[in-house]
Amino acid sequence: MRYSLTEGEKRMSAVHGIRRHRRRLHGAAAGFAVAVLCAVPAASAAAEGGAGGVKPTVVLVHGAFADGSSWNGVITRLQQAGYPVIAPANPLRGLASDAAYIHSVLKSVHGPVVLVGHSYGGSVISEAAVGDAHVKALVYVAAFAPAEGESSLELSNKFPGSTLGPTLKNVPFPLPGGGTGTDQYIKADKFHDQFAADVPRSVTDLMAATQRPVAASALQEKATKAAWKTIPSWTLITTEDRNIPPASQRFMAQRAHAHTVEVKASHAVAVSQPGAVTRLIEQASQAAGTTTTAADPSGPTLANTGSGRQTTHAITLGSAAAVSVAAGSVVVLLGRRWRSENSGR
Repeated sequence: MRYSLTEGEKRMSAVHGIRRHRRRLHGAAAGFAVAVLCAVPAASAAAEGGAGGVKPTVVLVHGAFADGSSWNGVITRLQQAGYPVIAPANPLRGLASDAAYIHSVLKSVHGPVVLVGHSYGGSVISEAAVGDAHVKALVYVAAFAPAEGESSLELSNKFPGSTLGPTLKNVPFPLPGGGTGTDQYIKADKFHDQFAADVPRSVTDLMAATQRPVAASALQEKATKAAWKTIPSWTLITTEDRNIPPASQRFMAQRAHAHTVEVKASHAVAVSQPGAVTRLIEQASQAAGTTTTAADPSGPTLANTGSGRQTTHAITLGSAAAVSVAAGSVVVLLGRRWRSENSGR
């Protein structure tokens, strides 16, 4: 005996059918929403990577009378921008040995490197980078960039303006092979005015107490290599510097054909103006071809930074919009198909 549905049962069946199709549509919409959420970060990552791919590791080398914490403001900004950062302790014992140590640090880094030196750290990176193909850019921050046969002390005295000598305190220390060496500190009561006149005294009091001394022989040791002759370089010149005269900084920058910016700051510019230092490092990274966005290598300016992030945001938003349109189109097609299947019922 054949059973036929009553009118009430037919209506209930239709209602259940509608609910099933609604659930399918909702499932499809949810699936495409997940696709949008997954596609946006992927698009952003692709925009960041692009042809250049991974951002370089920035290696920050401090100079005399400082330590790695002098880069803290720069490190924070670079990390927020997505850069891996290392700020190794510079031994400050001798130019050749310090450079060898930093060279060993560079060998532990995978991928491209932007190597940055402050003050005497500039002399160190000039030797440490020689022969390392991963170092794509050198950045000198109120730093020495000696040629072969020159010492940091010689370059400091090449032009008038340094007042460092009278502020130094000499402390003897035993040498490993016998004999006595001389460590040099900046006297605590002279530290603010000499080293960091544009930094609050509450900060410079701590800097003076934690300063790393430099062996006097390290400042007198002559360079044997000069990486800036073969690696593109950038220089930040501090016009209020009392350690390295601005004229000396300009001389070294011009000789190295460095891309140069000048900042009204003391020798401790990484502490007083970390934003300016960070922007120059980012420009060196971009212009050297180690990141997706390339600045003009003929002369980057601080005003040019940020365009890479704007491009990334535009690509990300465009990708999200495209995925959203695709999701909406599929949902509409599913709806039309359902109506077509049920039009004859």
